[in-house]
Amino acid sequence: MEKQKPYGTVLIKAAVILDFIAENAEVTLQEIALGTQMTNSTTLKILDTLQLIGYVKKSSQKTYTLGSKLIRYANQNLEETDLIELTLPYLETLQEKIDETIHLGVVSNQEILYVNKLEAKNQTIRMSSKIGITRPLYSSAMGKAVLAEYSEAQYQDYLAQHDLLAYTPQTITNPLKLASELEQVRSKQVAYDDEEMEKDIFCIGAAIKQQGETLGAFSVSMPKYRVTPATEAKIVQVVKETKKLIEAALMNSLKK
Repeated sequence: MEKQKPYGTVLIKAAVILDFIAENAEVTLQEIALGTQMTNSTTLKILDTLQLIGYVKKSSQKTYTLGSKLIRYANQNLEETDLIELTLPYLETLQEKIDETIHLGVVSNQEILYVNKLEAKNQTIRMSSKIGITRPLYSSAMGKAVLAEYSEAQYQDYLAQHDLLAYTPQTITNPLKLASELEQVRSKQVAYDDEEMEKDIFCIGAAIKQQGETLGAFSVSMPKYRVTPATEAKIVQVVKETKKLIEAALMNSLKK
């Protein structure tokens, strides 16, 4: 099999430079060029571009370090990993109590990004969701749980930037009706997706907060036909309990 050729050798050179800076903080142009075996001219052109997009930072002493944007990306992934690991035992206990699909999500570009999924163990019907997909805030349980934490100004800004499109006949597309539902979410501390994202799928979600900051949300998803008043009441109860346990664990993690 023919070996795949990389597209854009300058990207590979940029990666080499970033690796060198990461391993050798506060380095000069000459040191980078020597360490990466590139000419000063090539190194400078790449550094100027990396500096322009925030991947490297140049000091007044003309030394280079990793830029704030690159560090922010790394911290975001670290925070997601920490949240996944911290919530896992609580979400596993939740899953054991109700044996339905559990999702964990974080906010990314004003959407919910799925970062973990626990499958139901004894159910024949599986959810089509996958880690890495995104869902709108207004039409998903996790999304509405997060959206309910927005201030009025943030909510209006969200509406100005997003069209409330219908994914099913049940999707809420009226801003006033959505605002009314978000009031219910604040009151009940849980959010619903009643066939609003996918036909025949019912979800109950709750936000995860730490010191007033919304870190993400989790939800329970199941086929609509399995929902009875009794099962819904049980799920709401265990979702609220799980939310309290996760948020208490987050508070304890700050004290360590």
